[in-house]
Amino acid sequence: MKLDRYKSIALLDSGVGGLTVAREIMRQLPYESIVYFGDTARMPYGPRPHEQVRGFVSEIIEFLYTQEIKAIIVACNSATAACSDYYRNGVGLPMLGVIEPGVNAALRYTVNKRVGVIGTTGTINSGAYQKVFQRLAPDVELFEQPCPLFVLIVENGLVATREAYRVAEEYLQPLKEAGVDVLILGCTHYPLMMDVIQEVMGPEVKLVSSAQETAREAKMILEEMALISPNKAGLPLHRFFVSGSARPFIEIATKLLGREVIAYQVVLDQKTSFFDLD
Repeated sequence: MKLDRYKSIALLDSGVGGLTVAREIMRQLPYESIVYFGDTARMPYGPRPHEQVRGFVSEIIEFLYTQEIKAIIVACNSATAACSDYYRNGVGLPMLGVIEPGVNAALRYTVNKRVGVIGTTGTINSGAYQKVFQRLAPDVELFEQPCPLFVLIVENGLVATREAYRVAEEYLQPLKEAGVDVLILGCTHYPLMMDVIQEVMGPEVKLVSSAQETAREAKMILEEMALISPNKAGLPLHRFFVSGSARPFIEIATKLLGREVIAYQVVLDQKTSFFDLD
């Protein structure tokens, strides 16, 4: 596939969590156009078998190929854990997951070498973070905690509720007791709960957003490959697609990105169909 710096950066996620990565791409690479796909009809990915997630990602990538793209960001920890290495050599485009950028940042910040990771059950059980830490910094002690309800809290707009704080306190207590000084938010939904998580963990714990770090690494990769868009005069074109109903996604995306968002529902099958709004 021919690489063209004028083409778009593609992001895929199980739902709205990858919008945190999209927001960082917009901030750090303001002239880049984005194609975003949220698999809202089949979220969450965390509890699903890796083989099934790989199948979903394969379908999404096939769709993204039709959208004039130059790079793919798997903006979902569960999907990254399941298949980023599986697809990396076959997509024909620069491809980046969200796990290694977060680990690299945590290694820069930790002082006591006790690092926590929170994520979906699938991400934690995959051992994906353990593998990267073992390769990059085997002397760091890693403490992992699945937080499966966080995705549902975010997707249903319940972040500011008392129940969200109660769930966060229950999930995060073991990490507080472990004395971690850095906590990786190992799901791109979790930055949307950053205020809650920070309050529970306390100000002395550094939170690492995989969204920020992934955008930073994507920028470096595009610069190295001379794929940064030179378009500094015109506005970038951002396109959003979902597999479920578009309206709930539009409401969350418009609020999160601070701009009007139009999203299209896509049915992923052999004859892909497009539906405006609902």
